[in-house]
This record gives sequence, structure tokens and C-alpha cells, in this order.
Amino acid sequence: MKPRDKQLTIDEVVAQIEDGMTVGIGGWGPRRKPMALVRAILRSDLKDLTIVSWGGADVGLLARAGKIRKLVYAFVSLDSIPLEPNFLRARQDGTIPEIVELDEGMFQTGLYAAAQRLPFLPMRAGLGSDVLVNNPQIATVTSPYADPDGVFEELTAVPALRLDVALVHLNRADVHGNATYLGPDPYFDDLFCMAADKAFVSCEQILDTAGLTAGPEPTPVQRLLVSRMMVAGVVETPNGAHFTTCTPDYERDEKFQKHYAAAAADDEAWAAFEERFLSGDEDAYQAAVAAFHSEQEG
Repeated sequence: MKPRDKQLTIDEVVAQIEDGMTVGIGGWGPRRKPMALVRAILRSDLKDLTIVSWGGADVGLLARAGKIRKLVYAFVSLDSIPLEPNFLRARQDGTIPEIVELDEGMFQTGLYAAAQRLPFLPMRAGLGSDVLVNNPQIATVTSPYADPDGVFEELTAVPALRLDVALVHLNRADVHGNATYLGPDPYFDDLFCMAADKAFVSCEQILDTAGLTAGPEPTPVQRLLVSRMMVAGVVETPNGAHFTTCTPDYERDEKFQKHYAAAAADDEAWAAFEERFLSGDEDAYQAAVAAFHSEQEG
């Protein structure tokens, strides 16, 4: 074993999550979500989780499975399908016991506060909006410093979104937990890791450390998003973000996403979807997806 080798299996990661924990899920809507780890949570007995996410199918699947006690989110979307169907159903049916819906800037600021181990950070977002009406637990504070007109400004005190565990998916990583993205956007995955007591990275491929900074633009400094100092474990999971994007390795699987959304609308169809795609391990899932596409092309 190499020094500081942090390689784990998918199930070893999920074994470190406990009932009632706060779990942050990186990525952005239907983009570079750690779906293999989410599917492993679905297979587990975990319950009563607080999920913190710029949400996509990760939130929809966990909501449909009844795993979420509290959801903190800025949006939940599949992009080409604007409202994630399982999340939509959960909201309409009221099956998520506690909801905290934040402005996107407030969500980011909450993660920043947690990353800096502060109880809150002040900002102007939320003032005069229904965000504070719907979340009366979010307080305001008065600045101790007067502006040029002598006014002591009232600000929103955005509470820290402290995470027990963060789960993120990157394109490449080494065995130590250093990880890079190759697509156009980091999606705040480093912020999720810094806001968590423990962070776990799944990736398309594990490389030698030198391989993480080889290749074309963006530059190595831009690409090396997550440091080993942030990471408790790393998992190689090829196609592990499916059916979300993992640019440039692959784009969103629109055919499968449409199939997912159609199944979510009907209990019988959803039971068949679960049996076919979610009843086995990750290898079984990937095999079922490959068979699905063969049928579509046949």
C-alpha cells in the first residue's frame, strides 16, 4: 500500500455515514453528481438524513426512498426537465418533514461559513424576500460599522451549513485524495469538502499524482480542485456520475433521464424501474443501463 493511500470501495464510504447525519452532495443539478455513492445510500438502511444540495436526481432518488428527514437546497432540477419529478412529488405530498429553501447566494454563503468554521456570515441576500418569511429561524444582524451616511445596516445572518459528510465526484484523482475536474466548472465541490467533517471523492479514474496536472488547458492550478488534506477517502467509479454529466468524459444521458422521469410519474412504472436499475449493486446498475441503450438502438 502506498503512503496515505485513501482508496475505499463504494460500500466502505457509505458505511461511514450514520442515521441522522448531515450529508452534502456536490455537483450542480444534473451535472457531475456522485450518483454511484447516492445509489449506494439507496441500497443501505440509512434513514433520517439531512441532505444539503444544489439538487438533481440525487435529491429526487433519496426523497422517493424516504431517506430524507431535512432538505436544504437552492433548487432541484434536471435542466431539460425543469422540475425533478420525484422531488416534485415529495413536495406536493409533503413527505420530506423539514424543508429549508435558500437563495443560491445564501446557500453558497452558508457553505463558506461552515468551511471557515464560523456560526454564520452576513450578507444582503434574503432581505425583503419570502426566504426569511419561509425560514423564520434565519435571523438578521445589525452591522457594528456605520456606512458613509452613518447608517448601521441590517444584514441577513446566513447560518453555517456544517456537514458531517460531503460526497463529490471529480474526473480524476490520485490515491491520496487530490482530485481534478476537466470540464468547464468546479461546481463548489471544494467548498462542500471544506464544510464537512469528512469528505469522500468518487472519480472516473485514479491516476498517479503527476498525471493529475498533465494535459491541455485549463492549467494545472485551475484543474486541481480538491486537496488530499480535505479528503478522507477516494473511490474509483467509472461512469459513477451517470445519468448526470461528467464533462468531458460523458454528457448527460438524456434518453435514460426521460425514462427515469416517465417512471417517476407512475407507481407501477417506478416499481419496475427500481427492480431493473436500483435493486442490485453498482455493477448491476451499469449493466442494466447498457442493456437499456441496446434495446433503444435495436
